[in-house]
Amino acid sequence: MRWVFLAAGMTLAASAAMPAWAQQGPDNAPGKLPTAPAPVASPTVNAPAPGAQAPSPPAAAPVASQAQDHGHDEANIPKVNWSFNGPFGTYDRASMQRGFQVYKEVCANCHSMKLLSYRNLSGIGLNEAQVKAIAASVEVGGSTDDAGQPIDRPALPSDRFRSPFPNDKAARAANGGALPPDQSLIIKARNQGSDYVHALLNGYRDAPAGTTVPTGQYYNEYFPGHLLAMPPPLSDGQVTYADGTKATVEQMSSDVVQFLTWASSPEMEARKRLGVKAVLFLVFMTGLTYAVKRKIWKNVH
Repeated sequence: MRWVFLAAGMTLAASAAMPAWAQQGPDNAPGKLPTAPAPVASPTVNAPAPGAQAPSPPAAAPVASQAQDHGHDEANIPKVNWSFNGPFGTYDRASMQRGFQVYKEVCANCHSMKLLSYRNLSGIGLNEAQVKAIAASVEVGGSTDDAGQPIDRPALPSDRFRSPFPNDKAARAANGGALPPDQSLIIKARNQGSDYVHALLNGYRDAPAGTTVPTGQYYNEYFPGHLLAMPPPLSDGQVTYADGTKATVEQMSSDVVQFLTWASSPEMEARKRLGVKAVLFLVFMTGLTYAVKRKIWKNVH
């Protein structure tokens, strides 16, 4: 019986040591070559006839030239030395208040600022009484009479800025099909933000000779394509500033850009102050760490 088990073990060991070709069958046995895969046909290329010109590759779309032209227009936008530029820059409160006046009396006739509430105006230096007076001078919806009919009421500081149109369709209908963009984040939404908006407001010119301006369009030196549907919004003396500042187009455009920049980034000053504190803290900790290292390792060195 012992020899039977020994023979069975030897048979299993021999089977485990058997090569893979022997286990798979006679088709893969030594001396028989494996079947090669069929060759993949390569695409046929018709050679040009003798004397014929080889076909040229398809022309690439002029994307690069368009990008270069667009960059060229952006490079021509004048740079303005704004008070809020740089790591220590701050907003000009007097200019922002004048800019809000320009927005309220001129821009708000077409452009909304849906993300701002009247109470946010405390950020431009207005006190609580001034904010309440400005809000109360505006009629907004949202209230009903005893019969349940909607009526307008004086706005509260917590209300959003009133939009000039009830919806986008009404805005397009009143502006020849063009939708005036919301101004809440317009500075962030445009490349070169503050400089671009300032240049656009000052960029209306007579069209160069040979340039056709369609009806309802206006030529602007800094607008991409140079033709836009918005007529020149500012003119000298259009508003009367309470502080006696002369209301030129340049002055009004600078003031309204100050206000719009603040509306886009009201936290900018706090962010810069925090950054300065963080840098000073890191400088202090660097010096302290170096002093501690010198103290601990002075005997080693």
